[in-house]
Amino acid sequence: MAKQSVSINNIDIELPNCNLFIGGEFTPALSGATFPVEYPGSEETIAHAAYAQPEDVDRAVSAARQAFESGIWSRASAHKRGYLLSRLADLVEKHLEPLARLETLDNGKPYSSALGDIRSVAFCLRYYGQIASTIEGESLPVNDDHLCVTLREPYGVCGLIIPWNYPLLMAAWKLGPALAAGNTVILKPAEQTPLSVLKLAELSREAGLPPGVFNIVNGYGEVTGAAIASHPDIDKVAFTGSTATGKLIMQAAAQSNLKRVSLELGGKSPVILFPDAKLDTALEDVFGGIYDNQGQICCAGSRLFAHKKIKEPFVEQLTARAQSRVVGDPFEEGIEQGPLVSSEQLERVHGYVESAKQQGARLLTGGERLNRKGYFYPPTVLDQVSNSMTIAREEVFGPVLSVIEFDDHALDSIIAAANDTDYGLAAAVYTQDMDRALYIGKRLKAGVVWLNCSQKFDLVAPFGGYKQSGFGRDLGRHALHEYTQIKTLWMRAKP
Repeated sequence: MAKQSVSINNIDIELPNCNLFIGGEFTPALSGATFPVEYPGSEETIAHAAYAQPEDVDRAVSAARQAFESGIWSRASAHKRGYLLSRLADLVEKHLEPLARLETLDNGKPYSSALGDIRSVAFCLRYYGQIASTIEGESLPVNDDHLCVTLREPYGVCGLIIPWNYPLLMAAWKLGPALAAGNTVILKPAEQTPLSVLKLAELSREAGLPPGVFNIVNGYGEVTGAAIASHPDIDKVAFTGSTATGKLIMQAAAQSNLKRVSLELGGKSPVILFPDAKLDTALEDVFGGIYDNQGQICCAGSRLFAHKKIKEPFVEQLTARAQSRVVGDPFEEGIEQGPLVSSEQLERVHGYVESAKQQGARLLTGGERLNRKGYFYPPTVLDQVSNSMTIAREEVFGPVLSVIEFDDHALDSIIAAANDTDYGLAAAVYTQDMDRALYIGKRLKAGVVWLNCSQKFDLVAPFGGYKQSGFGRDLGRHALHEYTQIKTLWMRAKP
């Protein structure tokens, strides 16, 4: 599949090789199957990517297994692995603008946002390159006749399945620790967004990663993803995406070879706003927490619990801000919000808004597809939402905020309402009463809790969920633990 380019707003964007990447080489699917890749800003097909069938996944697994068992990566020094990851990070920075253009072309996010994402990709890969040599075991205090130590060893071949909302960043969150730990990997990008990840494959060769260490299989979840989850020679699968798909992956992993699994799944994050909060700060945070990335954020603050004393003026300001948000072509300067990723996603989001209106929610702004080519949906605010409505129970994954009013009930009732969800990925609390903030923060059932802030991330801070938001952690040293297993080693120490 020869390289080609597309022109968007008079910007020529070179496309990567859209074949599969197996054993260090680009190769078509054995069947010759392909699938279309669409630009959500115009609804046009811009490329066709090779569609990996189970036999292609077998080829990728064989390449990854050979690379792992040869020791070319798993037994290489941690310093060498770290050095090559850092070289890859350098190349990502060198190709910052081309990668950002591909990310916008794939996903529809504003180009300015994509630039920030790609910078974070480089930081992430470099971070895991720097800490690869810090993976360590421990010496245990056993009896004097023996020495007992633990070793952290790579699992082997890891299948990584990533979503479409932050394609290259989510790849880096998993590739970084998996490769730093000495595993070899097979990565499946979302079928909507394969382009930037395929460009990363090109850069991995330039960085010097040995053949078979990093493989890519494009395809749909029900075929390619399922083949990864059920493959008997994959040792670990890591997935970010919907809870429903996560459950299918767990079943397939259990029924095949009981491979290890880590899952970062959906969210329905509450934001609790008290009258004593710094409302200007809260307004910025609440707005960004639901409308950034077109609302396509797993930890988006989609349920705003606003105290009745300040709800009306706060929501008025929020609604006015939403109405002034600049939605349009993501390659144009000044655009704050681009299209949703696909027609399917647009229909899903709009369906939830219509359901909420039928169940009694009041639409304050938005709620209709924009009358233009592309999958554009404006920032939407729904008031008079109850926590029992479908819009408050299920993940919308779009630019839709649900406002739920509360009054001076006991704190425990507010906490119970915030926790009344199947999910537990993130939550935020806004109040200057730090006793109250800490009391609530410790009782919220979420993997990440922000107090007087929101959507804060750092490479050193673990990220993951409670309940049906999954298990396992991305980022930080904790992520290295997700890609290593513990071996206990006993040695006689008696002459």
